[in-house]
Amino acid sequence: MLKGIPSILSPELLKVLCEMGHSDRICIADGNFPAESMGKDAIVIRMDGHGVPEILDAILTVLPLDTYVDTPVTLMQLMACDEGRIATPIWDVYADTVAKHDERGRAAIGQIDRFAFYEQAKTCYCIIATGERAVYANVMLQKGVV
Repeated sequence: MLKGIPSILSPELLKVLCEMGHSDRICIADGNFPAESMGKDAIVIRMDGHGVPEILDAILTVLPLDTYVDTPVTLMQLMACDEGRIATPIWDVYADTVAKHDERGRAAIGQIDRFAFYEQAKTCYCIIATGERAVYANVMLQKGVV
């Protein structure tokens, strides 16, 4: 056991976070995300018993966000057919969590179209498959430097 490391971060995930270099990305995916098919060229870590917010908070405890890009945190935009129909209160949780770990707060978070998100996820170093039930709860982080 280690001191100061959130217990939700498994040895496998800590190893991946250490291996990642500047500008590498990690995707924390909700339970509906096709993690295995998107992650054919990535390391896929299963964390089915956990939600995205707790994993996001733990990762940001040890992972610096990239300061060389405006939005190192990326969310999947609502599709036009879901706008006004689906609420995304989890995004406010993400904004609070990012603000806790990065002085840019909400300004560090951007959004991209669903299919662009899928294409970027295919290039991530790692995809974490969670049991998160909220929809549109996927988030990508771009690693910075210490």
